[in-house]
Amino acid sequence: MAKHLVMVAALLEAEDLDGALAHAETAVRRAGRVPAAREALGMVAYRMGDFGRALSEFRTVKRLSGSNHLLPLMVDCERGLGRHERALDLAASPEVGSLAIEDRVELAIVVSGIRRDLGHVDAAAVALQIPATKLARRQPWAARLFYAQAEVELDRGDTEAAHRLFSLALDADQDLMTDAGDRLAELDGVVIDWADE
Repeated sequence: MAKHLVMVAALLEAEDLDGALAHAETAVRRAGRVPAAREALGMVAYRMGDFGRALSEFRTVKRLSGSNHLLPLMVDCERGLGRHERALDLAASPEVGSLAIEDRVELAIVVSGIRRDLGHVDAAAVALQIPATKLARRQPWAARLFYAQAEVELDRGDTEAAHRLFSLALDADQDLMTDAGDRLAELDGVVIDWADE
């Protein structure tokens, strides 16, 4: 089973979702009561946009392991299924208090996105105000938080604040997980024609 899970991770990295799915399903067939196998299948389903299946697998992981670390993804699955109110209810559940800071940040980003979907831009901004993150500009999650805040400021029409936040995101993004640099260039009026490359 472990070899299949290694292959799932490698194939997800290579964007081979069908291959990752085949290995994840095999892992679950061989060890369906092992949380890591169910989480791997859930992650593949999530990446494929099969939010119903992903949510089912994440719930199984929670039941088997007792861990709440997948709560942000579960909320995002509810959002992907168009069930915004259920997503917000889940995001307000008591289990949130047990989340590590990086999971709380991910949850806040998802909740902010839901609020934006519903046209509640001010509530989207409030969702991203996490006191514990004030001085943490070098944490792995900081780039995504700044990026989400910049998106909200763009929705508000404040391009100056968005520019500042995209700059913070770019500075914090050591692993280049966001396209903050491209977004800054776009705000500065720089057009990159990749066809010329």
